[in-house]
Amino acid sequence: MAILAPSVLAADFANMERDVTRAADAGAKWLHLDVMDGIFVPNISFGPDMVKAIRRVSPLVLDVHLMIDRPIRYVDQFCQAGADYLTVHVESDTAENIMAALDRIRQNGVKPGIVVKPNTPAEALKPFLKKVDLVLVMTVEPGFGGQKFMGHMMPKLKQLRQMLDQENPQCHLEVDGGVDLETVKLCKENGANVLVAGSAFFKTADMAAFTKEIEQ
Repeated sequence: MAILAPSVLAADFANMERDVTRAADAGAKWLHLDVMDGIFVPNISFGPDMVKAIRRVSPLVLDVHLMIDRPIRYVDQFCQAGADYLTVHVESDTAENIMAALDRIRQNGVKPGIVVKPNTPAEALKPFLKKVDLVLVMTVEPGFGGQKFMGHMMPKLKQLRQMLDQENPQCHLEVDGGVDLETVKLCKENGANVLVAGSAFFKTADMAAFTKEIEQ
């Protein structure tokens, strides 16, 4: 079964506890938290204190996506803040440092993940596939919510599912960017089982129905 991960970037920051509670009440099992530093991506969102605050008020799985430069500097803080999954971008540092960051995440008792931007080929993730519990394919350019879904990422998604089936079949394959009730069909057909939805989820009139349709 597919898993919906509502992105809190699309929630009301002035009513974050209310919105993450609404997500849980709608049947969501995960929350997706986008951390942006203004360097790796041209936007700033929030840091470990927000993760810690959400952890205090929500029992859901926290899927924390680090869109930050040289993430090894901060993985301990985000693990200690309450992340269940912590993902880092393959493009954010040297391969050696990314490998070290994944190991550090695991040492903290958190599940590590690797992320790939639209212009980066699937092959760039091959050295890391046995190290991770989650692979995230971006179907928009990271940095801002509300962008249009990039359907031409589907061959890469399918390729990564095939690579994971050979290297690490238990690993989740996640899609983030422009996921709604239409685009989710393509994502699932090409191997994704975790779907991040931001605006489409938080702006829908019926969150429970949205969750059910994504996860069926």
